[in-house]
Amino acid sequence: MSGVPPTRMNQQVFKLKKKAAESGHRLLKKKADALKVKFRDYAKSIAETKSTMASDASSAFFSLTQAEYAAGNFKQKVSEGSMTARVRVGAGIDNVAGVKLPVFTYYETGAATDNVSLGLVGGGKKIQLVREKYTNLLQNLIKLASLQTSFVTLDEAMKITNRRVNALENVTIPKIQDVLDYIERELDELEREDFTRLKLVQGKKEALLLAKQRHADELAAEALAKGLSTTKANDEDITADFDAGDDADVVF
Repeated sequence: MSGVPPTRMNQQVFKLKKKAAESGHRLLKKKADALKVKFRDYAKSIAETKSTMASDASSAFFSLTQAEYAAGNFKQKVSEGSMTARVRVGAGIDNVAGVKLPVFTYYETGAATDNVSLGLVGGGKKIQLVREKYTNLLQNLIKLASLQTSFVTLDEAMKITNRRVNALENVTIPKIQDVLDYIERELDELEREDFTRLKLVQGKKEALLLAKQRHADELAAEALAKGLSTTKANDEDITADFDAGDDADVVF
């Protein structure tokens, strides 16, 4: 704070900084709340998906065992096929409050199904049931992978956002407020010093004016006294000291 000059301009600058920090704090708080809601939704979806995964996986493996029992060991025939992928995983992005979350989707390529002739001798229905069971299990696996990845990404984003919110709330805004308080105290002190200085100057001016007024009054009193003495002298009869009989007669 000592490095900040206590001026009106700096006070205005730090007021704008405080306003911007409070606005950013409100926005980040809303973002954190939105992420928290989405985080809870992902946690709930992951729990539901995982709860169904156990039954789906056991059902799929059990159907495979049934198909092998009904149609024999057909794994060698499946591995001898073209092995062209009929299902692929697509990657996308979901934007949640400015956070980009990866999303995995299940889609079919449209490739022809290999080994259609499997199960013609026996166990065809069981093999078809295996395809359906494992397709459903694969869809759930992709969904779970998407949810789990988004969940981890969202968790990291929430931590970063909460750290920023706490930094603004507990560090940045209090520091700016301390600087504003310091500037306000210094400006008040300067105003008091200016007021005291003005009072001293005003007192000196008043004393000087009073001295001048006293001097003027003294001069006026002296002038008045001199004027009275002159008037008295003029009012006296100057012929009173002369006697007409003392003068000789003037002959024409």
